[in-house]
Amino acid sequence: MAQIEQFPAAPAEVGPVVERMRALRASWPEADGVAVFNRVYLTVTEDIERRVAAGEFTRAAATLDVRFAERYLAAVDAAAAGGRPPACWRPLFQYRGHPGVRPLQFALAGVNAHIGHDLALAVVDTCRSLGCEPADLEGEFERVGDVLVLLEERVREELMPGPDLLEVGDPLTHLLGCWSLERARDGAWLAARSLWRLRRLEHGLGLLPEPAEEFTERLDRSVGLVGRMMLTPLGAQSSGSSTGAISS
Repeated sequence: MAQIEQFPAAPAEVGPVVERMRALRASWPEADGVAVFNRVYLTVTEDIERRVAAGEFTRAAATLDVRFAERYLAAVDAAAAGGRPPACWRPLFQYRGHPGVRPLQFALAGVNAHIGHDLALAVVDTCRSLGCEPADLEGEFERVGDVLVLLEERVREELMPGPDLLEVGDPLTHLLGCWSLERARDGAWLAARSLWRLRRLEHGLGLLPEPAEEFTERLDRSVGLVGRMMLTPLGAQSSGSSTGAISS
């Protein structure tokens, strides 16, 4: 078992990821649905960059965070090139300009795609990079998970209408109650461990990588289905609710 705790403090590998997100923020209209998610994610990633520079993250934790962010940026690149991003991200790119989808929906749909699909694959990517097992990364996974809690908190603080505006009868209230960050994190960890075992089994038995690919595809599509439901158009917001502007 790899001794993750003995890895030295990570260099500032997060810097290029932060610069990419800043460039995207500058190039997209503020009301763009993907831009809403990007602005929130950028503020959290900038905080991670500061923690890495201060030596608060191990090499393994920083590597996991970078591999995680790269999954989102790869989806952005695929969409920009006219290709097909992963199914989990397609609803966000398809609905990014829909006037009936609220900023909070865009942000949470991005969080759903990133955690539900990208996080599991990022764990596998990190294990390959560091030559370790998912079990060796459990502590690092929890550390990154703590950052995700900050991401969700920022989303809700910046984009959720005030308590007097978010009424029980508001469809948005129902949508928010159907998704849980904690369940998404648990699902991502289980998916990562399952995918790693499938790939190890295929390699050991000399099999073609069909089961692992099928597992990844089904995970992608199921997360995408949840994201599509989260982006159900609800109409214009009430006067006084958030417009989606996020301070950085």
